[in-house]
Amino acid sequence: MARQITPVICILVICVVAAVLAGCASPATRFYTLSTSTSTVAPASSLSISVGPVIVPAAVDRPEIVVILSPNQVRLEEFDRWASPLRDEISRVVAGNLVASLGTQRVTQSAGSSSADADYRVSIEVQRFDSTPGEAATLDAVWTLRRPSDSQSTTGRTSTREPVREPGYDGLAAAHSRALARLSQDIADAVRALAATSG
Repeated sequence: MARQITPVICILVICVVAAVLAGCASPATRFYTLSTSTSTVAPASSLSISVGPVIVPAAVDRPEIVVILSPNQVRLEEFDRWASPLRDEISRVVAGNLVASLGTQRVTQSAGSSSADADYRVSIEVQRFDSTPGEAATLDAVWTLRRPSDSQSTTGRTSTREPVREPGYDGLAAAHSRALARLSQDIADAVRALAATSG
């Protein structure tokens, strides 16, 4: 004779299955962006600037935030990711910072070769973009500013290590944003210096 399954056993089975399924569920993925700086507002200008291309190291050119564990070891944070490709994030933030620093709305982003009709073009090669949660964000970037009208150019390097002030990956993204503000200010200073030499 077949055994009859009691309601209590049914409830126990349902609870066990629900617990197993809950244990198998993946954590929610969190997405982060970099932010522009609002600390500097310059007088209005008519300068036009093209930002790009931006090159980032292959090791961090991925959606996952890459965490530095040691000089020879990193960890990919599967559930903590950049909202868009890192080169696009960097280009967007630098462009936004230059709008404020130079007082011009005529700043564009260019993924390939820079815009042909811009007064100034800046390309950026990021050589280090290190993330150490709870400690610091490190940026090392070489940039080249060109003035197409007379082929004048200048090359600079921005190296900075910004301490993380807030916990979690929000704090890390904020530290990277401050590092990019420093990079943007160096580029803005170079634009002013080059503009001062124009006829």
